[in-house]
Amino acid sequence: MAKRPTSAKGRKKTAVKKKRRRTRGKKRAARSTVSRRIGSMLIALLLLSGFAGAVYMVYLDQTVKTKFEGKRWAIPARIYARPLELYPGAPISQKQFQAELQRLGYRKAKTAKRSGTWSQDRGRYVVHTREFDFWDGRKPGRVLDLRFTRNSLNSIRDSAGRKQALVRMEAPEIGSIYPLHNEDRVLVKHRDLPKMLVQALMEVEDRTFETHQGVDPKAILRALWANITAGRVVQGGSTLTQQLVKNFYLTSERTLIRKVNEALMALLLDAHYSKDEILEAYANEIYLGQDGSRAVHGFGLASHFYFRRPLKELDLPRLALLVALVRGPSYYDPRRHPKRAKKRRDRVLAMLHERGLITAKQKRVATKAGLGVSKKGGKAGGSYHAFLDLVRRQLQRDYREEDLTSEGLRVFTTLDPWAQKQAELAMSQRLSRLEKGRKLPRGKLEGAAIIAGVDAGEVLAVVGGRDAHVAGFNRALDAIRPIGSLVKPAIYLAALMRSHHYNLLTILQDEPISIKQRGGKRWTPSNYDGRPHGEVPLNEALTKSYNLATVHLGMELGLNRVARTLKALGVERPIELLPSMLLGAVSLSPIEVTQFYQTLAAGGFRSPLRAIREVLRPDGDTLQRYPLTVKQAVPAAPVYLLNWNLQQVVQRGTAKRLAKYLRPRQKIAGKTGTTNNLRDSWFAGFSADKVAVVWVGRDDNKPAGLTGSSGALEVWGDMMGRLPLAPGGQVQPEQVVRVLVDEDSGLRGDEKCRATEIYPFIIGSEPTRNSPCASGGLGSFLDDFF
Repeated sequence: MAKRPTSAKGRKKTAVKKKRRRTRGKKRAARSTVSRRIGSMLIALLLLSGFAGAVYMVYLDQTVKTKFEGKRWAIPARIYARPLELYPGAPISQKQFQAELQRLGYRKAKTAKRSGTWSQDRGRYVVHTREFDFWDGRKPGRVLDLRFTRNSLNSIRDSAGRKQALVRMEAPEIGSIYPLHNEDRVLVKHRDLPKMLVQALMEVEDRTFETHQGVDPKAILRALWANITAGRVVQGGSTLTQQLVKNFYLTSERTLIRKVNEALMALLLDAHYSKDEILEAYANEIYLGQDGSRAVHGFGLASHFYFRRPLKELDLPRLALLVALVRGPSYYDPRRHPKRAKKRRDRVLAMLHERGLITAKQKRVATKAGLGVSKKGGKAGGSYHAFLDLVRRQLQRDYREEDLTSEGLRVFTTLDPWAQKQAELAMSQRLSRLEKGRKLPRGKLEGAAIIAGVDAGEVLAVVGGRDAHVAGFNRALDAIRPIGSLVKPAIYLAALMRSHHYNLLTILQDEPISIKQRGGKRWTPSNYDGRPHGEVPLNEALTKSYNLATVHLGMELGLNRVARTLKALGVERPIELLPSMLLGAVSLSPIEVTQFYQTLAAGGFRSPLRAIREVLRPDGDTLQRYPLTVKQAVPAAPVYLLNWNLQQVVQRGTAKRLAKYLRPRQKIAGKTGTTNNLRDSWFAGFSADKVAVVWVGRDDNKPAGLTGSSGALEVWGDMMGRLPLAPGGQVQPEQVVRVLVDEDSGLRGDEKCRATEIYPFIIGSEPTRNSPCASGGLGSFLDDFF
């Protein structure tokens, strides 16, 4: 037992010690409390962070699965031209056939052993076609032996020597309707990826792809060390999975957070999906180039863009180049930087050889090979801007914009690329010649043209302006101009439909006329030559395009009757009922005029002009057909008479200049059109199988200085003279009879008469009496006289 201090000093020391002990105890207790609180806070924070991390991982996991398992990409609608149909007797020249092969990206070879190749020995062509998914099913590729004569296909045989009645080439792709972000891709399944492409991709970009779990720590450390020692970025540590995540899910910003997200999502992606699924997605997502505003994604499209052929047709050096582009499509662009691209490609080949994936000989041959890049990219919109504009307008009647830009629809159209090319050349070349030959202001003339099939109304070509390669104002669809004398056939048809009053020989008055119009103003038309011609037969008035006779006839018939005839022929635009409409004060676009003349060319049967045949889903199922629809708009017999008269316009009337462009036995019907002050020059004409309309003028509406025959007719003749036109004319209706007529009297004639012509008449409207010059004609004349 300790002794208590007896002195005051001792007691004071003891008290101080006790106090110190109590203070230290309180401090220890306080520190212990703080520690416990900090520990609790850390645990809570750790738990909260873990919970937040777990929630964030769930969010990332959901993001990964939702997009990967949903609609991964907005696939643009693909638009195709008509497939070229080959059959014995087809009017296809060797030049046209070679152009089609080039358009499809076929390669000329000594022997056509592989799909997409062809060989030639004079007029004999051996072609190894590709398989293709048509609207009526998939057609396999096969070897064809074709023999051509001068301007037609003579025979077709398959590889076994069997004769073939009909063969279709693939439909060439002419454009796409892109989503707003302008990404484009051709989807490729994993099974369709060339083995060498997959091997090269893994060797160059991710050697441990098959074994890692989405992230490769060793590769990251290896790349970090290589970059540190080199003093610059020379190697990347990202796996293919990380690259896919970066391109597919994330932005291109370079931040630590994005890099962490990239690694986490790569782990999740690898945990949920197979390596084949990841590789397929990568092969379709990777960015590989730029075509103007269009971003080229995926190896499928890149193959077409750089080589104009499908991925499965690429050889070793081309596959190596595609893999080389993964590192930097702009830096290694083979069109802009060929030396740089070749160096990188050869490095890829060297790596393949080092790993034993190719032999030394394969490496040597592939290294010596050129890049093999085409001059222009494939699978782009081409120069078919005006036609694609028409297609898009017709599609928008039935589909939403998002369907056209994201669902991967396949649209088969009626475009004939050969006809389109000839129309474009004729327009640009002929307008330049007209300006030079007639000393017109250079570069001021513009034009538009439409070519369509007669029977089905299928639009074969659309030229929207002088330079078809420039997208802009589509004059073929949107230039609403007065049509001048192109309206006259409707007036004469309205008369011929009244066969008890009018026939081709009915006398019309080509005399001055003055008509009072609304507001008291008088309209006084005149003929182009400035003089009247007195009494003229109806057919002569149309052949020579006499204005005065036409106005007299139109006023006799009534403006309402003429307007109803125009509507029946396919003119849907409202027409103001003024006397001036009889001479073309009716404004239409070239495509509207084409519809009008298609009805005439088809013998009175109207088929709405169409640019689309079929629309397919990506899986090949038909989504919608655009079948032929035909309506008898006007009776066939009077149309037959009118078309005979329009042939006279070409043979001896205002369109006789066309003869220099025509081949023997070609029967062309047509009509010139000119508006006031020579502002608009028109020509509309048709053969047995094609109808075409050309407009020439100026965008500023100033005088072009050309009539219909000196301007538009020249373009029309040049354009149609380049194309095969069916010979022969229309089938004569049963209600029509042909009669030999004496030109002097308008009565029946025979070989004794000085001048005769065979005229068609609707039965009951033909002349019944003989001319005095004909056998028995004098007696018939005297009987009638007395």
